[in-house]
Amino acid sequence: MSESKLAGQFFDAAIGLLHRVRDEEAGNIAAAGAAIADTVAAGGRLFAFGAGHSSLAAQDVVYRAGGLALMNLLAVPGTVGVDVTPATLGSALERVDGLAGAVLDSSPAEPGDVLAVVSLSGRNALPVEMAMNAQALGLKVIGVTSLTYARETKSRHVSGTYLKDHCDIVLDSKIAVGDAELTAEGIEAPFAPASTVVTSALMQAVLATAAGDLAERGIEPPLLRSGNVDGGHEWNGRVMTEYRDRIFFRR
Repeated sequence: MSESKLAGQFFDAAIGLLHRVRDEEAGNIAAAGAAIADTVAAGGRLFAFGAGHSSLAAQDVVYRAGGLALMNLLAVPGTVGVDVTPATLGSALERVDGLAGAVLDSSPAEPGDVLAVVSLSGRNALPVEMAMNAQALGLKVIGVTSLTYARETKSRHVSGTYLKDHCDIVLDSKIAVGDAELTAEGIEAPFAPASTVVTSALMQAVLATAAGDLAERGIEPPLLRSGNVDGGHEWNGRVMTEYRDRIFFRR
């Protein structure tokens, strides 16, 4: 099988998944966007969390051109990326009970804020407890996960529950168990994961919806511009000064 054919198959698979989440999750995307707009309008703050490769979609909406300036990364040390050594430590920490509560207790999150929790499987202790504790603290929780995992795998949390069970709004990424879209003769393991493409698209779709919702209410969305366009730094400086009490990645 030629490399170009495999590339085309991956693009087709990813595009198919994007079509599915666009059409099947439209209502949940609208609800999540409205929840974020409500929080921005009410003076609240926005947070995103993810562990391992799920953290990529969370990081993608924090401090970036075209994004909402109020979105802050709720990071758990050792779980955000593969720069930690050994890289397997991040996977191990996802299964540690009590870690999420300690992180939330020391975070600036308050009742009425929004927390988006991204976890492909939604079965590990860390994302389950992050959502569970956030709801107990009075935050609104948006979960981005694959509901297929909840149907076809066993929860690793003592409660037997999944991320989806502790969210106000759930966005289903439709990713199959194993997160690999392709198989081919001569290649023993399935390959070509698409979860990052889909979950990042879901997050961006939610924030785009929130920006439009705010504009319809007559509220200027606190968006950041690219620092690589003329006037971008000045624009961003103004936005971050105006909303400095709700932005934590500068402190």
